[in-house]
Amino acid sequence: MPTAGSFQIRPRSAAPSRSAATLMIIALAAGAAACARAEREPKAAPAPDFSIKDLQGNGLSLSSYKGKVLVLNFWATWCPPCRREIPDFIEAYRELNDKGLEILGLSIDDASGAALLEWTQKAGINYPVAMATPEIIRDYEPGEYIPATIVIDRLGRIRYRQSSLMDKETLVRLFRLYE
Repeated sequence: MPTAGSFQIRPRSAAPSRSAATLMIIALAAGAAACARAEREPKAAPAPDFSIKDLQGNGLSLSSYKGKVLVLNFWATWCPPCRREIPDFIEAYRELNDKGLEILGLSIDDASGAALLEWTQKAGINYPVAMATPEIIRDYEPGEYIPATIVIDRLGRIRYRQSSLMDKETLVRLFRLYE
């Protein structure tokens, strides 16, 4: 089930029912893992390369962001938390783009590229947006729920993942940490 403030990216696969004891063990293990991740910074992993066209037809790849802090944001127009975080992304991009912050919105919408471009223009999005491809979802593993944000440092390493609404303060803090 989605948590409050998040929406499922893809339907869960059907799984056989498990006993209450098995579910309790899984929940405890997941809770322990979450606590462990919160206590220390995860090890940096090389970001997978990608090649994609944004909604305006510009070619983008991981190498085109070399030397920049790249924020990949998986989102959709129908997702209320996704829409709530957009103004913070717009402000952060406006303030920090010339210092090396790049944001790439990756939409999981079923809408056409033209319809999505019109929506992003009306929303005032000032950073590139592209349709998320199955390959990017497979390679970057944003998780099952959106919004999902992945931060890649200037050396092309994944440094941070979050599957919930991200505010401007967190975005700026992460940029400063990984610039």
